Amino acid sequence: MCNILHTNSFMLNTQLGSKAPVIALILITFIWGGTFLAVKYALNFSSPMFFVGCRFACAATIIGLFSYQHLKHITRQDLWAGALIGCMVTIGYGTQTVGLQTVSSSESAFLTALYVPLVPVLLWLIFRKVPHFMIWIGALCAFMGLVLLTGNSLNSISLNFGQTLTLLGAIAIAMEIILIGYFAPTVDIGRVTVIQLAVASVLAFAAMPLAGEHRIPDFSWPLLSIALGLGLASAMIQYVMNWAQRSVNPSQAAIIYAGEPVWAALFGHLAGERLAPLALLGGLLVVFGIMISEWKPKLLKSKKNLEQLKPISETKKLLNRVINNPQFSSMVRWLE
Repeated sequence: MCNILHTNSFMLNTQLGSKAPVIALILITFIWGGTFLAVKYALNFSSPMFFVGCRFACAATIIGLFSYQHLKHITRQDLWAGALIGCMVTIGYGTQTVGLQTVSSSESAFLTALYVPLVPVLLWLIFRKVPHFMIWIGALCAFMGLVLLTGNSLNSISLNFGQTLTLLGAIAIAMEIILIGYFAPTVDIGRVTVIQLAVASVLAFAAMPLAGEHRIPDFSWPLLSIALGLGLASAMIQYVMNWAQRSVNPSQAAIIYAGEPVWAALFGHLAGERLAPLALLGGLLVVFGIMISEWKPKLLKSKKNLEQLKPISETKKLLNRVINNPQFSSMVRWLE
């Protein structure tokens, strides 16, 4: 009897251990969703790039305290990886924070979530790695969601300054994910996380004049507490992402990340933010597009020639069908 209990306990611990990266990513997604509203609130006490610098300085310090013994053995590969990822972190979160001055935290989260379908598209453009056909379908859904979310029509698209910056941030975060996946198997996680956060902090402070920030904001306890809290959250997010991407399938991770804007929208709703019905539909289309882009049906997997389809032309045909559908046009007019 004792042997049976011991065996069952061992199997349970093994299963929980194998699921630990997935559970950690889900918790990180929940925390990440709450950071959008926290950052928007912090902008009442600080300028954007100064706050980004403080946030990542706190994060680098926290990770450094826990991994200072490993920092003695920094390699050139660690420095190179940390510097490149840190640059992307600065661009991604810097543009996102500046954009939050003019867009709601919910809208910012949905726009930022576009980095998920952008990852395979950038892999195709940079490394000529042909994406799965479903990725183009997901990208189409995400694009339509973007159009509705930003208050545009299907005939003409114009983005305001904050929306444009947030989209640039999504591209930078997509590049960050690609670089993490590229370097993760060959570097030390703790060392690279400290380096990338430190580089992100230094670059954010250096970019203050470029963002029109020529003075340091006055000290305030709310600013300090938010910077420390988000610093801790950023440290956890970056470390867990670097750790989990070693064992979690990228497709599974992308689906988990799709929950981030949903949590952000929920936190924003609780704080009094309200998205218009059309914008809410757009946000849901973005999340749906993310999940579709990572779904690979067995039927498509078995047909290798589908990988060689001309995805752009197929996507254009599908987009034209949707735009010219009178039912879709009437639904959009009703929501407006």
